[in-house]
Amino acid sequence: MKKDIQIPEVKDVFVVVVQEQHPEYKTVDWNAYIINNKDVDLDTVLIVSKGYSQDKVTPVMRHTIKFLPARSYAKIEFMQERLLAINNEFKVTFFEGNQMFDKTYVFRKNTINTQALQTIPLMQLKGVLVK
Repeated sequence: MKKDIQIPEVKDVFVVVVQEQHPEYKTVDWNAYIINNKDVDLDTVLIVSKGYSQDKVTPVMRHTIKFLPARSYAKIEFMQERLLAINNEFKVTFFEGNQMFDKTYVFRKNTINTQALQTIPLMQLKGVLVK
């Protein structure tokens, strides 16, 4: 039964962590976003995130985005500075039409830093992207 389930490869959907100026508190924050760089809309985007290392595990966070339009992005969560020193995993499941897609994105420990910043498509911000 399980062998009969086909989950296709995810293309043009990314998780990024960007550095942004907080308008109210005037701080520079790290925030995780999901980017839909496809020409089609995504429905019922489910994201389960957690941080972990050999001796630390963060609580699991669950997020739902009911609709993510084509060529758009949505904020997932704020990331505290101390989370950047551990692995951060985002399991993303979504529907494109009637087809379900699933992919896990992992930011390895210490890979989210100012030296790794690059321009992020669609956002025109600097951040770290995992494909």
